[in-house]
Amino acid sequence: MKGTAIVTGASKGIGRAIAVKLADLGYDLAVTARSHILLEDLAKTIESGGGQCLPLAMDLQEEQAPARIIEKVVSRFGTIDILVNNAGISHSGSATETDLDTWNRLHAVNARAPFFLCKAAVPHMKESPNPVIINIGSVVGFKGYPEQAAYASSKHALTGFTKVLAKEVQPMGIRVHLISPGGVHTEMVSKMRPDINTKELIGTEEIAELVEFLVTRKGKGTIDHLYIRRFSGLAFD
Repeated sequence: MKGTAIVTGASKGIGRAIAVKLADLGYDLAVTARSHILLEDLAKTIESGGGQCLPLAMDLQEEQAPARIIEKVVSRFGTIDILVNNAGISHSGSATETDLDTWNRLHAVNARAPFFLCKAAVPHMKESPNPVIINIGSVVGFKGYPEQAAYASSKHALTGFTKVLAKEVQPMGIRVHLISPGGVHTEMVSKMRPDINTKELIGTEEIAELVEFLVTRKGKGTIDHLYIRRFSGLAFD
């Protein structure tokens, strides 16, 4: 095996596609999400291909979840080589309509959890021969759309944190990348943007292929940010 990879929000959608891709590349997997049933199904898929998989059903809204995840992964596999912070939740509503609980929930999962997962993982990752952190952001992490105030602020926070982390851990040999997709064919996007024709959405496998590229790429140049846009005729989103 090439090492150990952690993927959050791995039970379906982008996270599941990334987890399967990394398993195909030869990594042992630790996968997290809230649904134990969906994680067990993913673990069976990975193990049927000859890989090892540790399913961890946890809610990233819990403050201690990041530290517990890293502790369990190190206890099982002894090392961490890849960390993909993919888990995210969304909300549609204007700034004036968004209550404090909703704002806190979005920031807990979309910004706080990746921050503290990275903090807990870095001491272990600096011992890896090829350590990579990939944060899955969003187009709303640098653009603004009506009815997405709280969601956008959480993704802007993730974008800013990723930029700083990349500089801080570069001396340790850890590469940090941000992937910011436009509309991807997932349940979340279908709820947030029901106006978009699903045939025009980016496939989850496309995001997994970008992760593969970042993980396997060699060379002196570094890639800070990949922005993949939805293409529909002459419209980009």
